[in-house]
Amino acid sequence: MNDRTRAADSRFVLFATRRLQGQKARAGQDAPAADGRSDRGGMAAPVVNIAMWSIALGVAVMVLSVCVLRGFQGEIRRKAVGFGSHIVVQSYAMGNTYEETPVDMRREEVDRIRNTHGVRHVQFYATKGGMVKTENQIEGVLLRGVERGYDSSFFAECLVEGTLFHLPDSGAGREVIVSKRLAERLQIGVGDKLRTYFWQGDSPRARAFTVSGIYSTDLADFDNHYVVGDLRQVQQLNGWEVWQAGGYEVLVDDFDQIDHVAQRLKEQLGYDLTLTTIVQQNAALFAWLDLLDSNVVLIIAVMMMVCAVSVISALLIFLFEKTSTIGILKAMGATGSTIRKIFVLKGSVTALKGIAIGEALAVLLCLAQQQWGWVRLDPESYAMATVPVALTAGTAIAVALGTLTVCVLAMLLPAAYIAGVEPAKTIRFD
Repeated sequence: MNDRTRAADSRFVLFATRRLQGQKARAGQDAPAADGRSDRGGMAAPVVNIAMWSIALGVAVMVLSVCVLRGFQGEIRRKAVGFGSHIVVQSYAMGNTYEETPVDMRREEVDRIRNTHGVRHVQFYATKGGMVKTENQIEGVLLRGVERGYDSSFFAECLVEGTLFHLPDSGAGREVIVSKRLAERLQIGVGDKLRTYFWQGDSPRARAFTVSGIYSTDLADFDNHYVVGDLRQVQQLNGWEVWQAGGYEVLVDDFDQIDHVAQRLKEQLGYDLTLTTIVQQNAALFAWLDLLDSNVVLIIAVMMMVCAVSVISALLIFLFEKTSTIGILKAMGATGSTIRKIFVLKGSVTALKGIAIGEALAVLLCLAQQQWGWVRLDPESYAMATVPVALTAGTAIAVALGTLTVCVLAMLLPAAYIAGVEPAKTIRFD
């Protein structure tokens, strides 16, 4: 290739580049700006910026929606499991929740359950209905007795005052923890006596417990009723042996596998035992959590449409302003496919900028909420005091890839306009 050919090719590249940047090819007219920006005086630049910020807003809303949803689901699930475990095994002959039929803690099923794949821990409990009486108030309560091997980490996390109850090596412990709601209604505090009355048959039995701590889960079904203490107290009140309990609680490694683990456990249980999962016990609560999924899907669909429309609008206006440039490039031998790639690339850069800004904004808001809890809720309505967020890398990556895919596909529609550009007409009026 001689020097004359190289010079001609260089002039062609320079000419095409300057045309795509929205500058006049005529000498001395509209010299490029010092910062490299183009399209001065046209509509393309403002519209592209609007499209970029629309995408950023849509991405931020999508990431925040998913993170808040996962946060709500995780927090409600954690609280429900903390009080009821993942799976509960009880006697099939149990009359109702408040009058339990005891099961033997020495049964061979216990060892089989512990050795089942997916099971993390097995613990024992019992529940006894009673009544608390103070000078001014009377409240019905449920005494939940737990054993020394019970996983009490949830109760420790929910404590707002005092300490956990102490379970002595011998004898029945008399320390209990009560909910903040019960403590306020009964006007009691840490260290106060809790005089409780239970019925076994037709005879009442009184117990004087000491409040060692006050907890709060913000779940009304639990906070309004439960007092947590020693399992041996329930055994004595019911006249049970030391090897009897109200049931087994099974904790699993993965909540999403709870149904599979439950099915494996059912195959190992005796005919006189029954099994229920936490989802079955709180069907209304988990149905509400499932309903949130459909709301988030709707939000994501709407935001994806906003991103697609923004990209289409910006690229169409950009194409209309560059019609003469497209015609000249076609006249000089450029194919429609090559020109489409150029404009799709420009649109992709705009989309990537918007996605990056939106992701950064969403991450900052999520981290701020996790750290300071600025957005607060009514615990009576939402079972939590602040908006929970569960920010994961998978969520951010999935939203980014999904948005970029939708935007690129949306660009194919305005890019089809290039095929209809006729060089003869566009160059004539340039």
